Amino acid sequence: MSALSLLHKPFLISLKGPSLLSLTTQIKTHRTQFSKPKRPTKIITAKSNGGDSADTGDRIISAVCYFYPFFDGVQYGKYVITQFSPIHALIQPLFPAIRVFKSFPLNGFLAIVLDVLLIFPDLLERSFNPRDGLGLDLLMSLDSTVFLYLLVCLIYGSSSCLLGQVPRLPIVAEAADRQVL
Repeated sequence: MSALSLLHKPFLISLKGPSLLSLTTQIKTHRTQFSKPKRPTKIITAKSNGGDSADTGDRIISAVCYFYPFFDGVQYGKYVITQFSPIHALIQPLFPAIRVFKSFPLNGFLAIVLDVLLIFPDLLERSFNPRDGLGLDLLMSLDSTVFLYLLVCLIYGSSSCLLGQVPRLPIVAEAADRQVL
């Protein structure tokens, strides 16, 4: 990687080393052959306490993080939850946590990237606001698809993290790779 490409990414995280909880920071000054010294760049390296697997605490924290996008998009499940009692029974224990999540005042700031993805169904619903007929059927299908995708991501992502594996969620993984690389 050249010095110029590192300047655009001031924080580098490496998870290959021996815990996610202990971070070391190095400051390097990048200099090219024909230029003055560039601004310092911090390199953050995560170290584990041995082995290839993450600690149990790290696994639990990673699994709990998948609840955030689910809680943010749970309103799209209003049709699925009311029509299918097994899904209602699965989601019902989460209702107190969802209420706490929705009442937290800083959620708008924390969910900016996620809301970009969830804005499209909300925009369609607010724009057309169908009451019946084909429009309502399309809206119900779209909302249910978004909700079921979030539910599958929650189950798959959390269980993968708890098992010590790296989840690769469709659509989301590719978008994250594009942002990092």
